[in-house]
Amino acid sequence: MDRETFWEIVERARLAAGRETVTAEGADAVARHLVAELSVLNPAAIVGFEQAYDDVTAEGWRWDLWAAAYLMRGGCSDDGFDYFRGWLVAQGRAVWERAVADPDSLAGAGVDQDDHAVDCEAVLSAAGHAYARATGGGTDAFWEALDAADRAAPVPAAADPAGADFDFDDDEQMRARLPRLAAIYRPVE
Repeated sequence: MDRETFWEIVERARLAAGRETVTAEGADAVARHLVAELSVLNPAAIVGFEQAYDDVTAEGWRWDLWAAAYLMRGGCSDDGFDYFRGWLVAQGRAVWERAVADPDSLAGAGVDQDDHAVDCEAVLSAAGHAYARATGGGTDAFWEALDAADRAAPVPAAADPAGADFDFDDDEQMRARLPRLAAIYRPVE
């Protein structure tokens, strides 16, 4: 599946969710609608969506975006960063692309600074659930199909996030690198 089709499906799910998606609940609604959108596709297309998702989120495998997640979530583990990127996909293409280009742009995303639940694990499993629904089988068959598709067209994954690593607990570095987000989440006292 190409990038355009991937984002068209995400945007249809966002439209069907019919509400603001910046909250975790809103992103979960997008994930539920993603399952519905994908369930009507053939199994190969669902696997293609997952491969496109992996390609898109690989672009966000960046230290500076992880730092933004760290600020917005009040800390961020490896899994938490995956869930954050799921939430970010649920925000749509425009927000995603701005955030990857400039993570500090998330200061204008409309997130309540006291809501650290900027995550959506459900987006990560949407294709698997859709595959199970479409085929009448379980998610194991999805993972097998995805593994086979990935073996047929392997894409090397970066071991480390892109960009310069830095100390997310260092207020001075965070303010220098993400000034707008730091002003919200780590204001100078």
